[in-house]
Amino acid sequence: MAVDGLDAKIVRFFTDSPRSSVLEASRVLKIARATVQARLDRMTGDGVIGSWVPQPDPSGFGFPVVAFCSFTINQDLGHDAVVEALAGIPELIEIHTVSGGFDLMARIAARSNSDLQRVLDAMIATRTVLRSSSVIVLNTHFQGRTLPLLEAVAAQARP
Repeated sequence: MAVDGLDAKIVRFFTDSPRSSVLEASRVLKIARATVQARLDRMTGDGVIGSWVPQPDPSGFGFPVVAFCSFTINQDLGHDAVVEALAGIPELIEIHTVSGGFDLMARIAARSNSDLQRVLDAMIATRTVLRSSSVIVLNTHFQGRTLPLLEAVAAQARP
């Protein structure tokens, strides 16, 4: 799906002011309300905008420790069965099948370092994970940074 400069301006507006209305966006951007709505509908339908739901921050409700973990899984079970078993652990907030020396990569939220150990133990207890390797996040500089990429693509679009 092609995006242009106006698409990027609309997405930037709602990123900076997520609770604003389409009418407010049309006033600020000086374009018709119907244009804003049509472009939002198109970008949502095409998957450019993946979600309009709030993204809770785990540190805001008691889970300040973040870790990235790599897992070797029981290959006999298959990825779907492993992911299904791990889905019951709420602290596991992201999981990806990856290439390289491990099978899965996950992002985990925990209340403390010892709580992280409890979460890792719970994952091992599913008997779907054979081995894990973890790194604890010391400082997050940015995350979910997709808007600069969208804006770069839009800047290259033909007028």
